[in-house]
Amino acid sequence: MLQIENLTKTYKGSGKGVKNLTLSLSAGDIYGFIGHNGAGKTTTLKCIAGILDFKEGKILVDGHSVKEEDLLCKSMIAYIPDNPDLPEYLTGIQYLNFISDIYGLSKETRMEKIKKYTGMFEITDALGDLISSYSHGMKQKLALVSAWIRNPKLMLLDEPFVGLDPKAAHILKELMRELCREGGAVFFSTHVLDVAEKLCNRVAIIKGGELIAAGDIATLTHGDSLENVFMEMLKWEE
Repeated sequence: MLQIENLTKTYKGSGKGVKNLTLSLSAGDIYGFIGHNGAGKTTTLKCIAGILDFKEGKILVDGHSVKEEDLLCKSMIAYIPDNPDLPEYLTGIQYLNFISDIYGLSKETRMEKIKKYTGMFEITDALGDLISSYSHGMKQKLALVSAWIRNPKLMLLDEPFVGLDPKAAHILKELMRELCREGGAVFFSTHVLDVAEKLCNRVAIIKGGELIAAGDIATLTHGDSLENVFMEMLKWEE
């Protein structure tokens, strides 16, 4: 589903970014991406989504190059940043219709999916309101709805549980599992290690832009908690 090979992305005037990052996701994976602030998680996600360019390495989505077949790859990906920058001059329903138009959803399909997912996240009554009036949590929910209505193969989420109430967080976890049962994959960054441990089947740990561990949960933890393993790996790398 996703192959990242020797990805290197650095920023001018800074050593920050990612260096020679290689990892892969298969259909059905819920893959957690773990690391401290500035470790390179968001940079990696933006490179996969086609938001950031990179000079070295290769990223393939379902066998297609993000660089060479960008529109095709973007049609298979949904990316939700940690702080969604939504057009606040639109109402919620106008934004969802805009996204539906971009992805070519029929009137019947969009009505069905918008009703389903806004109902699940309990924002149906706010769809006629301007997004500028939404709280951070409501904006996060609207962004999640806009992602799920397009039925992506690969879901990229940057700290998706920040700002969500417990019920919405539970619904999101169930939707992630459902997407993977249907043959999709989820790649998400998080600082909430107990959530990653319970939700993911695989995780990757990144520090200073470099991958220091990756694999299935059971193999990495050996019966210990993911939090303890993560902290020990950071100490070992220092």
